[in-house]
Amino acid sequence: MPSLSAKTIKAGVIGWPVDHSLSPRLHGFWLDQYGIDGVYMPLAVSPDNIEDAIRALPKLGFAGANVTVPHKEAAYRIVDNLSETAKKIGAVNTIICHADGSLHGDNTDAFGFISNIRAAVANWRADANPAVVLGAGGAARAVIAALIEAGFSEIRLTNRTIERAETLAEHFGASVRVVPWDDRHGAVDGAGLLVNTTTLGMTGKPALEIKLDGLIEGAVVNDIVYVPLQTALLKAAEEQGFHAVDGLGMLLHQARPGFEAWFGKRPDVSDALRQHVLAQTGSR
Repeated sequence: MPSLSAKTIKAGVIGWPVDHSLSPRLHGFWLDQYGIDGVYMPLAVSPDNIEDAIRALPKLGFAGANVTVPHKEAAYRIVDNLSETAKKIGAVNTIICHADGSLHGDNTDAFGFISNIRAAVANWRADANPAVVLGAGGAARAVIAALIEAGFSEIRLTNRTIERAETLAEHFGASVRVVPWDDRHGAVDGAGLLVNTTTLGMTGKPALEIKLDGLIEGAVVNDIVYVPLQTALLKAAEEQGFHAVDGLGMLLHQARPGFEAWFGKRPDVSDALRQHVLAQTGSR
């Protein structure tokens, strides 16, 4: 770590636990790449102390912080003002400290998701074909918000617990239609995009079972899981001729707006960055 001074710009990631976070590695790469006098550190904060910790950020001279599990919903309630995207998603993953000490809350997960798809698939666009989203947690909220913003008029949402899916559908409105989990294979019929936001297929988790036959030609299959980098879902998608998009790009792209706000430089997502971050995950 470089030597720090009073002029060093400080940011970090707040979580509990936080050692697993890849954010220090990726922000550290950008700080080195652009020669910025800044530091980005992991901040382990228990739920009991989360409000005090967030309120202390400007007092300690921080430019801001990312927020990861389990604090995204708490941060949403604590900050002084919210971006429209954060309001739609109902969670905050990026905090910006203003000069007057106020805290602005944003959510860049939707930006990260859609940027990842567009970077991976040339000329991708939202069109008349439906999208299918698996899962109804916080990641699904961000994905759905991004899809609606991109112009999807029909989003088929399916989750193992149907009540959670129904809650999301009610929040986002008529463009989201709930499909029972047992009917998920048929939900992909005629769809141009399939997104897995569940932990199924992640290392150490049960497998995700879904048939892809009903997807249209040229459809995109995205798994937000990145450990392993190529999940069984993505492997099946490639074998059937669909565009397979891994989840690492979402992590990398969602970090860009925060880095720019704190350190004053819009960073690029490069292959060198991907390889640098992958070296920590051990994923291939």
